[in-house]
Amino acid sequence: MQTKKAALLAALPLTLPVFTGYLVLGTAYGILMNSKGFSLFWILLSSIFIYAGSMQFVTIALLAAGFDPLGAFLMTLAVNARHIFYGISMLKQYRGIGRLKPYLIFSLTDETFSIVCSAKVPEKVEPKWFYFFISLLDHLYWITGSLIGGILGSMLHFNTKGMDFVLTALFVVILINQWQQTTNHLPAIIGIVSAIACRLIFGPSNFIIPAMLMILFCVTVWKAPLERGNKS
Repeated sequence: MQTKKAALLAALPLTLPVFTGYLVLGTAYGILMNSKGFSLFWILLSSIFIYAGSMQFVTIALLAAGFDPLGAFLMTLAVNARHIFYGISMLKQYRGIGRLKPYLIFSLTDETFSIVCSAKVPEKVEPKWFYFFISLLDHLYWITGSLIGGILGSMLHFNTKGMDFVLTALFVVILINQWQQTTNHLPAIIGIVSAIACRLIFGPSNFIIPAMLMILFCVTVWKAPLERGNKS
């Protein structure tokens, strides 16, 4: 019990920036779901079992459009293909996690990944519980925000146009936070340059997967400089 408590206390401060972002983002999601006629029950259910950031916003339109499993699968693959690369990069850290691994894989969102891949496990804290509580807290933040949005959406009525932009705003805040906390900015520069280049070459609808492949290639080629920068 003390081991879990220590891991929770170590994880909590690291997730507070995500809490502020998810509170706003989740509220926007809940309001948008309510505006499409979905009850609080469906908002809760989707936040628990879908929990996929930008894809969860896309799911609103998919659910409203009707039953189309193949279209939903292809859309999910296109939007969340980056999680393949997240998973690959976490193989070493999640090795030997045991029964917690399925949940850690499921809950590896962009924000959780940014914390887990950069945070150092404190001394006398078991890594698996440290990673678990980071993932669980972020998940709970999202569920809380979604429920607040669902409740507000049922009580208030206003124009929701542009509300999904909070997702982009959250990514920008996380990028700035990571930039300020690290001295090695090469990974961020690789990501920014790759995204811009692929956006110009492949267009706004098809650049995500090529950008992720380009980032993976660059990170592999410059693995040694990246590791030296992380140690300094």
